Amino acid sequence: MFDKLKQLSKDTAVYGISTMFGRFLNFILVPFYTNIFLPSEYGIITNIYAFISLLNIFFIYGMDSAYLKFAALPVEETPVKKTFSTSFNSVFIVSILLGSALILFRENIMTLLGVPAGYHYLMNFVVPILILDALAVLPFIELRLEKKSKRFALFKILNIVINVSFNLILILLLKWGIEAVLISNLIASAATLFLVMPVIAEKYNFNIKIKLLTKLLKFGLPYLPAGLGAMIIQVIDRPILEKLTDLKTLGIYQANYKLGIFMMLFVSMFQYAWQPFFLEESKQKNAKDIFSKVLSYFTIAGSIILVVITLFINNIVSINIAGKYLIHPNYWSGLSIVPIILFSYLFYGFYIIFTAGIYIKEKSIYVPLITGLGAVVNIAANFLLIPKYNIMGAAFATLASYFSMSIAFYFVTQQIYRIEYEFLRMFKILSAVIVTGILYYILYFGGILNFLYKIILLSAFILYLIKFVIYKSELITLKKNILKQ
Repeated sequence: MFDKLKQLSKDTAVYGISTMFGRFLNFILVPFYTNIFLPSEYGIITNIYAFISLLNIFFIYGMDSAYLKFAALPVEETPVKKTFSTSFNSVFIVSILLGSALILFRENIMTLLGVPAGYHYLMNFVVPILILDALAVLPFIELRLEKKSKRFALFKILNIVINVSFNLILILLLKWGIEAVLISNLIASAATLFLVMPVIAEKYNFNIKIKLLTKLLKFGLPYLPAGLGAMIIQVIDRPILEKLTDLKTLGIYQANYKLGIFMMLFVSMFQYAWQPFFLEESKQKNAKDIFSKVLSYFTIAGSIILVVITLFINNIVSINIAGKYLIHPNYWSGLSIVPIILFSYLFYGFYIIFTAGIYIKEKSIYVPLITGLGAVVNIAANFLLIPKYNIMGAAFATLASYFSMSIAFYFVTQQIYRIEYEFLRMFKILSAVIVTGILYYILYFGGILNFLYKIILLSAFILYLIKFVIYKSELITLKKNILKQ
């Protein structure tokens, strides 16, 4: 079992290195933007990218999940090449149709988003970004399935490097405004599609197999409302917050929300390795035992990241390099939301782990129902909490939605693919996280959270894990496996 878990850890590390490096480069844009643009200008970009994130779901309409499922376990009558071509051609046609509609109704859409009239032209950059990104999705999935993690990592990193580089050139050297953000993204998306062209050329032909397309859509289409629900959870708080407050508040919220990148990186790199892993391991007799351990170890690692970042985020953002900060002091009033966002992403990781049963048993019909539940909870909580608690209310709404989805997915998947998880350990870990969080906020809002108290809280948390959560036998086994390498 530990050999399997070690392989998952290796795959996670490979994807993790590229993801961490790429996201770090991308994260550089946060202090860059906050030190150059006004909060209201950053609020416009935030609104537009929330819109792009939602539309990405429609442009791919679940075909990514369907392709991952059918290409991972191909059968004789539907080899990978037929699956790829049918999926890719379908995505291309839908992308062109949707992109044309967006251009046609761009004035109405941008007005609805609350974007000032002088910035409506930005839709001309949004549409090609959406099309190019949609066409690159399936080639990247193919790289994951073929275990070409290094090439996958390289292309992802190059995308971010190009994006960041053109942001610096267009904004610092050419003195362009916020349109430079979208233009840089467009250039990076075009370059990325060019990089994956060899993957497309190898698998592509002009045919669409209608019978195969029907199977793909039957499995994948439930992921459209599911993906929409999931994306609503990630971005709907922005326009709601902007409507209930103002663009300045939205800019502050977005800048601090981005600090959740540390947990998001961990969850993202795990997800890249987890999905191919559980599809392959599901055929093994001890698969459920392995999946149970995965949840336990994921929770241990995630909780440590959460506590460390929570305790020291104030110190991190206040580092002054040549007069510049990680985020400008104008945005520091929103730092209190960071622990909540980190905790939300931890529950998002649980959600990802619990989806294994959905893929294995091909019960994708449950996905839109559960993500729809999460979206409803998110929207309702935002309208309920923001008027009273401002940006803290929006952060708690995110936590409530991810918590409700992870719980719902657990109960559903237990009915179709029962796994005996180590919930006593989970309870111990999460209880320690919550207690640490409560103490953190008491000290934080009491104005007495100094560095010494942070060290004491972190030390107590780590010692608790070692004493009551991590088994000595596991540490010995892990050490032996590491020394074999």
